[in-house]
Amino acid sequence: MDITPLVWIITIAVTIAFFVYEFFAHVRTPHEPTIAESARWSAFYIGLALIFGVVIGFVPGWGWVFAGEYFAGYLTEKALSIDNLFVFLIIMTGFAVPKKYQQKVLMIGIVIALIMRGAFIAIGAALIDNFSWIFYIFGALLLFLAYRQAFSHGDSDPANGKFMRFVRRHLPVTDEYNSDKLTVKKNGKRFVTPMLLVIIAIGFIDLVFAVDSIPAIYGLTNEAYIVFTANAFALMGLRQLFFLIGGLLERLVYLAQGLAVILAFIGVKLVFHALHVNELPFINGGEPLLWVPEIPIWFSLLFIAATVAVATIASLRKTRGDRAKGDREQVQGEEITTASDAD
Repeated sequence: MDITPLVWIITIAVTIAFFVYEFFAHVRTPHEPTIAESARWSAFYIGLALIFGVVIGFVPGWGWVFAGEYFAGYLTEKALSIDNLFVFLIIMTGFAVPKKYQQKVLMIGIVIALIMRGAFIAIGAALIDNFSWIFYIFGALLLFLAYRQAFSHGDSDPANGKFMRFVRRHLPVTDEYNSDKLTVKKNGKRFVTPMLLVIIAIGFIDLVFAVDSIPAIYGLTNEAYIVFTANAFALMGLRQLFFLIGGLLERLVYLAQGLAVILAFIGVKLVFHALHVNELPFINGGEPLLWVPEIPIWFSLLFIAATVAVATIASLRKTRGDRAKGDREQVQGEEITTASDAD
């Protein structure tokens, strides 16, 4: 895939322009977005991401193979970003962030995520170009992350974890918010507000998610440009998506397991690729294992899409069933209470 420096410059400039527009058009003045506003902008950014993938397919020298890699990467990163949103929700609930200030927190968190992922993309590209054995490391890391994702209980509170307790010990913090300010001066002394603590917590979580997402997408493509654009489009519109599906996030009870399956699949794919281009002397004498299959991108795309769909449908069915069961138990309890009162 031939990407000139000019294409990189234009892509990065347009990405920055979108986020600058987002800030001045929607975030600068604190307010809680309506469902209609969130739906319009979510549809716009998802549509834009899909159009970009089609453009990749039609550009000479790029083609539909790279378009398939982009779509698989975008879908994976979008799923991981929704998981990221769930943690953002936990953080903002833990810090009791007022609704009208949540847009600013989300915007800053998304920008931090893009910066961190950009740095990891550059590091990952350099490692892949110089060390083919890094695919073994990425594959093992993804298998470990898949295990952690599948069996984590989700009972940790990022707002009151060890990291945030350390921050509170070393920073003078006020108990209340002061508009959306990060610091405030009281009695001649400068204090940080809970808003700054929220941003620090989200920045720390963004670092954790960058470790998840970048090896995952490098398991689908070696092209740094596709890795960057898939991440950028996955993060665009994430703020609006948060307000659009805020209530739905808590119903996606199997999202973690679905992501675990995706990460494990990509981890296996990376190990297969590492064996196929092997240069380690203690494996097959340093020769590639050409009989090891390479998983085609079309299969990866179908597998990821099917996994996301199954996890979503299963989650909604379970939560709907649990709610119906709860309603039945409540009715039965009321009937028993009524019968006891009658006696």
